[in-house]
Amino acid sequence: MTNPAPGSESPAAESASRWPAILTWRSHNATRMESVRVTVNGNRIRAAGRMIGGACEDHPAFSASYDLVTDENGVTKRLSLRTTTAAGERHASIARDEEDYWLVDAGGSHVRSTFAGALDVDVVLSPFFNTLPIRRFGLQHAVEDVHVPVVYVRLPELYVQEASLVYSSGADGISVLSPVSSATVTVDEDGFLLDYPGLAERI
Repeated sequence: MTNPAPGSESPAAESASRWPAILTWRSHNATRMESVRVTVNGNRIRAAGRMIGGACEDHPAFSASYDLVTDENGVTKRLSLRTTTAAGERHASIARDEEDYWLVDAGGSHVRSTFAGALDVDVVLSPFFNTLPIRRFGLQHAVEDVHVPVVYVRLPELYVQEASLVYSSGADGISVLSPVSSATVTVDEDGFLLDYPGLAERI
């Protein structure tokens, strides 16, 4: 039995060898940074991240941390968030049950809703969370237009609402239309954001 020559690993083995990994983004105006430890197993993602933002016209100074787990299809199972500002700390817990209802516990309020059939959570100011629908639909490799209902979380107040995003993939990148911006983003071969004009770039 011969050993494979160096550099001759299968694409699956090569992909697996990249994880876990630390991905880090810096906002274009240098007011925020986000760093996340990501583990990928097939379509399943586990992520533990942190964001730090300085005071600017868009938000007060804050820090935020999150833990995300998806299922084997890349659909969000649960997300916990914590933010800290000068005013104090806030916590949010977001989980999807077996009936595809979302259970949201944030700021003392409890909500059970389908959020219009959402399978993803999107956190404003975070480039990482765009990866979830991009990978689920394989938009890094396909030309497609998709409307994506999401559980939309605003930072740093952790206000949770129903929202819809539109992703349109093409030769020049993936256009993203969200409640707060419109941009054409670029991603790596695994669907993780490299650059989101107006938001952040990976470093």
